[in-house]
Amino acid sequence: MLEVPAQPTPAPREAEAAALLAATVQDPWGLVAPSVYDTARLVSLAPWLDGHRERLGYLVKEQNQDGSWGAPDGYALVPTLSAVEALLTELARTGSGAPHLSPDDLAAACAAGLGALRDGLLAGPVPDTIGVEFVAPSLLSDINTRLAALTEQAPGKLGAWSGTTLTSPAPDLDGALLAGVREMTEQAPLPEKLWHTLEAVTRDGTRGARPHEGAPPHNGSVGCSPAATAAWLGASPDPAAPGVAYLRDVQARFGGPVPSITPIVYFEQAWVLNSLAASGLRYEAPAALLDSLEAGLTDEGIAAAPGLPSDSDDTAAVLFALAQHGRTHRPDSLMHFRRDGYFSCFGVERTPSTSTNAHILEALGHHVTVRPDDAGRYGAEIRMISDWLLDNQLPDGSWMDKWHASPYYATACCALALAEFGGPSARAAVDRAAAWALETQRADGSWGRWQGTTEETAYMVQLLMRTRTPGSPGTVARSAARGCDALLAHDDPASYPGLWHDKDIYAPVTVIRAARLAALALGSAGSAASGGA
Repeated sequence: MLEVPAQPTPAPREAEAAALLAATVQDPWGLVAPSVYDTARLVSLAPWLDGHRERLGYLVKEQNQDGSWGAPDGYALVPTLSAVEALLTELARTGSGAPHLSPDDLAAACAAGLGALRDGLLAGPVPDTIGVEFVAPSLLSDINTRLAALTEQAPGKLGAWSGTTLTSPAPDLDGALLAGVREMTEQAPLPEKLWHTLEAVTRDGTRGARPHEGAPPHNGSVGCSPAATAAWLGASPDPAAPGVAYLRDVQARFGGPVPSITPIVYFEQAWVLNSLAASGLRYEAPAALLDSLEAGLTDEGIAAAPGLPSDSDDTAAVLFALAQHGRTHRPDSLMHFRRDGYFSCFGVERTPSTSTNAHILEALGHHVTVRPDDAGRYGAEIRMISDWLLDNQLPDGSWMDKWHASPYYATACCALALAEFGGPSARAAVDRAAAWALETQRADGSWGRWQGTTEETAYMVQLLMRTRTPGSPGTVARSAARGCDALLAHDDPASYPGLWHDKDIYAPVTVIRAARLAALALGSAGSAASGGA
């Protein structure tokens, strides 16, 4: 079960902020909800690990009624592939099963998952989640290998799938990119960016059999990924290996299931600090938190956590967080991510990110505000990013992004950055974003792509309260107040749905709690200023 730091007793929101900051300081991992994808990878790759039966139970419990796992609009593809492959692997073992789960139970779940894949998921769409071009074809190949070995005497309805081959017309699932990377790693070490997807990019003959020398673990983890770490350790690891301790600690935190990425400490620290800085609340940023971010910052930037490659998104967020709390650093570490017209997240990537460029605009814009002598040094980049974000706004006023399933996250990031640092030419785009927010609010006051969520509602309340949208102040205030009512009426951190892109989509729980707190603080201040209108 997901363990969430205890909510503070009713108190002023400043006390809530202090409690949230204290929890962030005390948590060396960062709190991320469990993932079907990585939990299933551990079922397949690490049956020796504590919590194996609990992971099987989690997979069966998390299955959707249609047989899939995961969210709509193609987001069920990767977790369903992972869960189906894990169940097929488990059923091929002797003595398998979780408490109250017979082989027939596992076979029924597996057959339903296979049906979901065949009946729609494999036809697309394929969301741009991390490493999908490697993860999906690798799992599809493994599933077909398992199906070829099935007999008609397989448990339950699974026998009907004996000898079946699953295929997909989706370009990302043809395996060409995966084959190219596997061939490349025969000649050179695995690039750092791919360590996080080690379980997919290693060849079939090495996965689960021997460590991959090209991806050294950091504090036990490979790429901050339980799945990649399990693949690196192999089928019979040394019990004293640091990776074993890492996996045991991670699974113990959630009673068997594991998140898709952990630790994620710098990301969590920076996003929490930036949310609180925008909230208007009085709080004291712990020196330990700022020290942690400064210690991780290098000339190449910073990563989401130690063990991951540096990226411009986390670098921008960390620079912005430090600067807003009195520790200004010149943002030169961002400059090697500059491309023709925009900034990339990594040195090599397939698609750019709107939210990343919005965060870089905030970091650069804030820096030249507090250090005006540097305006000539970064002014061209500020204008370049602003123009690129304006060009990428959708006709309805929203933005989409590669790091998040929800347009509400991307739209909040872009509109808030442009409102603050985009200049007069960005005003119309910001107003269109606010109008889109007003138009898409749900009847219960919430916002959400698939359903109203705490996270998406928090972003829209912040957008409305911080962009100084012209027009009827009463309309904006009422919309924000309804959003705050929704935030107060329904909030369960243990059940925040995943929306952030990793190999699966995930929920960074503490980050979402900070966004909610900031929205409530801004909404309360706005209501007071407007006389409760």
